[in-house]
This record gives sequence, structure tokens and C-alpha cells, in this order.
Amino acid sequence: MRGREQSASTTSRVGYSHRVFVSRELPGDAAKLLYEHADVDTWEVLTPPSPEELAARTSKCRGLLVMATETVDSTLLDWTPELRVVSNMAVGYDNIDVAACSARGIAVGNTPGVLTETTADLTMALILAVSRRLLEGADAVRNGELPPFYPSFLLGRDVTGATLGIVGYGAIGRAVGRRAKAFGMKVIHHSRRSGLPLEEVLREADIISLHCPLTDDTRGLIGAAELALMKPTAILINTARGPVVDHSALTEALASHSIFAAGLDTTYVEPLPPDDPILSLTNCTILPHIGSATFATRMQMASMAVDNVIAGLQGKPLPHPVNP
Repeated sequence: MRGREQSASTTSRVGYSHRVFVSRELPGDAAKLLYEHADVDTWEVLTPPSPEELAARTSKCRGLLVMATETVDSTLLDWTPELRVVSNMAVGYDNIDVAACSARGIAVGNTPGVLTETTADLTMALILAVSRRLLEGADAVRNGELPPFYPSFLLGRDVTGATLGIVGYGAIGRAVGRRAKAFGMKVIHHSRRSGLPLEEVLREADIISLHCPLTDDTRGLIGAAELALMKPTAILINTARGPVVDHSALTEALASHSIFAAGLDTTYVEPLPPDDPILSLTNCTILPHIGSATFATRMQMASMAVDNVIAGLQGKPLPHPVNP
């Protein structure tokens, strides 16, 4: 992969009037279809484009295909007067000002439904890994720190018989619940329309798993007060959006052992700064936002995102619209 000192783009020059910027190289063959409909400029650097770089590259584009790491707001839209379609390669779209896009007649699409089971699998993997301290054990083996059999070495928490509290009981939350029941877990939940009050779920559950979207209401939903309600033996899992959790409060709770451990696939910024204090804590397992990272799921997401762009360029309804 090229570094920033080299070219950060691959551009198709096929003579089409439509220009499209794609903010990351796509898996599979989805990009080939897009090349048949537009001049495509692809950002190939592993790190996302800065807001200034994104504005410069999209200023004359009619289509924009972005990841959840890119912010599409009024400031960017002011730089892109020709923009007609924004396609987010994600289910959530909190990185896009949908109202601002709608006001400018810009269609917005996402990739719903495709990653439900994949993300639920990853959630269960995190629950098991954190409960049984798998990463700590693997590190002990690699570092030659493994003692002879010692009865109190790396004791974890039982999953079977534990109570799982699901916060956000949409498609992914329900899929996690089905898996948890197969492990003999008791499942309770909290959501806007059903379930128990959040405080009750936090007090009762042995494991809290977050699956709510990031909105004004859910930003910082799990803060110091909420963490204080949890059992000292409890585990927090977040495969939703990082800002749903107050990062500083979680770091303090883990460092003081107010809760047992946490497993995060998303964080308040991605990637975390290498000197972030939470990275030094052995009771926190952090993954690089790979909830949907299987070959099949990511390729299908890319295909859906491309289909949205092509439809938008042609003035047709998007197959997966956010603002129909």
C-alpha cells in the first residue's frame, strides 16, 4: 500500500462526465462496475483523508463513496456544488449530515442488513475472549510468562448462566441475543421502544453489550454514572459506535477495577492515539473496528455502496436510501 509520500489515488479515465471519489480501496470487484459509469478517483492510503484533502478531491465530483471515518457535513457540501449522491459503506450514517444533503437535493445511501450476522458473531467472539481473558493468555505464551499450572492464574468469568444486557435491540442486538441464549445465557434488553429501563439492565447484567446507533440521545450514553451502576464483576462490550461510551470514564472504571473488563470494536476516535492510557490496561481488549470484516460481508457492502452511487448518478432512486 502506498504511503502519503506517494500517490494517494487511483483514477479511472474513461471519458465519462460523472466524477466520483471513493475514500478507500474497495474489496472485490465492485469498483470495476463503478469504472464503467464514471471517472473514479480512489484514495489508496490506509489512513483516511483529512477534511481538507476530502474537500479538495471531491470539489468537482457528482458522486462520493465514503466510509464511516469520513465526515460529510455542510462545510464539505459547500465545496462540492455538483454533488448528487453520497453513499456510505456502513449501516450507520452518523458521519453524514443527512438534513444538509436533503436540503441540497443530494441522495444519501447506506448498506443496511448485510452485516447483522457478521457483527453478531464478532460480538460473541469479544464476549468470550474478554470473559476468559484469551488475549492475556496468548500474550503470556508469546512472552514466555507462562507459569506451571497455577490454580489462580488468569481466572475469568463464566458465560454460561450469565445475564447479558443488550442496549439497543435492533437487528444486531436481537442476533446477539439468539447466540447468547445458545450459550445458556439469560438475555435482558433496553431500547427506545421495549425492554427494561437502562438503569435496571446495568445493575442486573453480568455483561453489557451495546448495539444502539449514535445519535444526540446516545452520545455518551454510558458515562461515569452508568458505569458505577454496573457490578464490579461486569463486562462492557461495544460493537456499536465509540462515542456511545464516555472514553475517559471507561478508562477510569477499568483502571480502578470498578468493572471487570471491556471489549471494544469501536472507540471515540479510530485509531486511538498510541499513547492513550486505555491501551496500557490488560483488562481492555480493543479491536480495529472489524465487526463486518469478513470477505463475503465487506464485498457485499462494497457492491451495495457502488449500486447506490450508480443509481444516484443516473438520477434514479437509490436501492438502499437513507433519505428517499
